[in-house]
Amino acid sequence: MTNYCLGIESTAHTFGIGIVSFDGKIIANIKDAVSLASGGMIPLDVAKHHVAIKEKILQDALTKANVTLQEISLISYSRGPGLAPCLRVGRDFAKQLAKEHNKPLIGVNHCIAHLTIGDLFAGNTDTVYVYVSGVNTQIVALAGGRMRVFGETLDIGLGNALDKFGREAGLGFPAGPKIEELAKKGSYVELPYAVKGMDVSFSGIVTKASQLLKKGEIVENLCHSLQETCFAMLVEVTERAIAHIEKTQVILIGGVAANQRLCEMMKLMCQARGATFYPVPLAYSGDQGAMIAWQGILEWNAEKRNDFETAEIYPYERTDEIEVSWRE
Repeated sequence: MTNYCLGIESTAHTFGIGIVSFDGKIIANIKDAVSLASGGMIPLDVAKHHVAIKEKILQDALTKANVTLQEISLISYSRGPGLAPCLRVGRDFAKQLAKEHNKPLIGVNHCIAHLTIGDLFAGNTDTVYVYVSGVNTQIVALAGGRMRVFGETLDIGLGNALDKFGREAGLGFPAGPKIEELAKKGSYVELPYAVKGMDVSFSGIVTKASQLLKKGEIVENLCHSLQETCFAMLVEVTERAIAHIEKTQVILIGGVAANQRLCEMMKLMCQARGATFYPVPLAYSGDQGAMIAWQGILEWNAEKRNDFETAEIYPYERTDEIEVSWRE
């Protein structure tokens, strides 16, 4: 009999449910995300979205996987980091399903799950992870039993930087895909380049781009320049991490990993350094439930256990706080 884990993702704009076998086969990965014509996310409104669609996402996932809840061996959920109202929706739904169907329950770190789904696809674990999403921008590698952050943003994440400029330019939410398209038609205008050791800073770049927009600079030029500047900064600190910790592979993960220009720049850098570049497939680079299910399996196999009383949320839990007990 095959064992399956059902994973629930609800940290921010996406509510997703994935079903994964204990040998790593993804048999369902269904999700629905909030999108807005203007403005940004309001956490309570996003949580209402998750409540409204959670039952449908569950049924669609079970149908896609062709399994019943009785055939599920384990339920996992994103415990953090993320927006507290959204995290509670996923946690409460996971607890409800676990109690109703007498299944074990495990809470996992959302950021760690992004990294390990990359491992599932890439295979090689001698890796520098470049984790770029809305809130998160981190250069990560395993060292001393934890996923150590070798460099990160000092202010806002790369995805949030793009979305912030997108709001100024009236591009809606999420703005990243629209910025990527507009950037192809633009030319470079100078923006601040903010690398500080192994860390990066994006807020000043966005402020400058917004100021130039108000002065009449063409939006296509600003989209092009925003991408080229921010991505070059990220590539620089990634290259420095490869050299420092002598890793042989770079995995690009997180929602911003869908950007083809970022992938191109990372690939060129890796080729120059003799490293392998692996962008996680688009369906699994952003937020989704399959990564939560797989991380649940890894931690369950490493004998981590939760009971219902300890099934909490941790909105500010960091990647480097988690003991990596599932790898030697």
